[in-house]
Amino acid sequence: MGTSMYVFLVDDDQDDRELFEEVIKGIDDSIDLLMFKNALELMEYLNREDISLPQIIFLDLNMPLISGTESLKQIRSNPRFMDISIAIYSTSSLEKDIEETFVNGANIYITKPNDFSVLKKTIKNVLNINWQYFGSGMDRKNFFYNV
Repeated sequence: MGTSMYVFLVDDDQDDRELFEEVIKGIDDSIDLLMFKNALELMEYLNREDISLPQIIFLDLNMPLISGTESLKQIRSNPRFMDISIAIYSTSSLEKDIEETFVNGANIYITKPNDFSVLKKTIKNVLNINWQYFGSGMDRKNFFYNV
């Protein structure tokens, strides 16, 4: 992986954030990871003018204040964030959640694996996707990341 990849994680679960951070460090320590406890923090940060935008945001669905789905809609409604890839990162594998996030413009849907090595492999694979090309052939079949 090239240097200076910029990744955001939005997850209200501290254990999940710590695990994710550990995985990212294990994949490539040149990845710049910024973590948010909720989507409100994320949106406040994204709306600042003085920041570098991430290449990808891993977004949990079930969060207090603003749900992941609501946050996804807000991000996708702003042309400034058009080039940001969004990976839904959730414990839910409900068809309605998958469908709703697909329709609202997420790039990929990942259910959180319980196994550390599976999680690491999953995150590594997602970070290695060339989103420019992946997104153009976007369809429902390759939206749900199956481990």
